[in-house]
Amino acid sequence: MTGYVAGMAIGWFRAVVVDAIDPEGLAAFWAAVLGTEIAVVEEGWVQLAPDKGGAFLAFQPATAGRPTGMALRPDIEVPDPTAAKEQVLALGGTHVRQVVEPKGDFHEMMADPEGNEFCLVQPLPPELARHWPGVDD
Repeated sequence: MTGYVAGMAIGWFRAVVVDAIDPEGLAAFWAAVLGTEIAVVEEGWVQLAPDKGGAFLAFQPATAGRPTGMALRPDIEVPDPTAAKEQVLALGGTHVRQVVEPKGDFHEMMADPEGNEFCLVQPLPPELARHWPGVDD
């Protein structure tokens, strides 16, 4: 595993993204369940505010028919998605594709060795990020 340093995190768990037939309706349901609120509504994206645990749910339109079970993928926040992509590849993961967002941000869609997809994403904007005393200082 070239480039991997034992005990060093590549990134951290930030969100679970759910493919939904009705992203806004599903977001409203989960906001009520988790006692949080809808923080972002953009074309193709609805995001809840972080809950007490610090992570959040986000919803995007399903690109295929209704999947069996809950179709989701973790977003792993990293300081540099390009560098993190190389580290994941060194660990045996694969690169699926780069996704460019309407505002120009991008993330790297990756897959683990069994094909389970996840995304390496850029940090949240400061107004949406949860700050932890002693960690973010």
